[in-house]
Amino acid sequence: MTDENSMKDELDELTENIIRIMESEDAKAYSEEVISEFRNPSNVGTMADADGQGVSDGLCKDTMEMWVKVRDGLITNCTFFTDGCGVTIACGSRLTRFVKGLRMDEAIQLRPRDLVSLLNGLPPDHEHCAALAIIALKNALRNCEARRSAGAGGVRR
Repeated sequence: MTDENSMKDELDELTENIIRIMESEDAKAYSEEVISEFRNPSNVGTMADADGQGVSDGLCKDTMEMWVKVRDGLITNCTFFTDGCGVTIACGSRLTRFVKGLRMDEAIQLRPRDLVSLLNGLPPDHEHCAALAIIALKNALRNCEARRSAGAGGVRR
């Protein structure tokens, strides 16, 4: 039994060391904002009563889906789901939190570089994750507008 306990203690120590090394490497590559959003993402999941829904497919094969709820031109709720990496999760989380309370016309003007700034930077090989989130949001807002136009007598041309 002592040998089993000793092996378990060694394994636990090894696991803790690996986690410390990974966290140290993450801190070198990613901002605190990215790490925080990835570890504790906000607004994850579908929205059954959404006013608009949008999807974006990335070159990296990641997909992001986003839902918006809008009242009087203001985004009152925004959620997302992705099958992407940790940076993609961070981008979706941060963007959904940021756009709550924005007017639709303000949110549609957001650019990937704005999201990169909100996250205090991304490594160049992950900047496409910000574009994925922004495109999903814009598609959701356009879908919301199209639904409203269709409900008001047809789709606007």
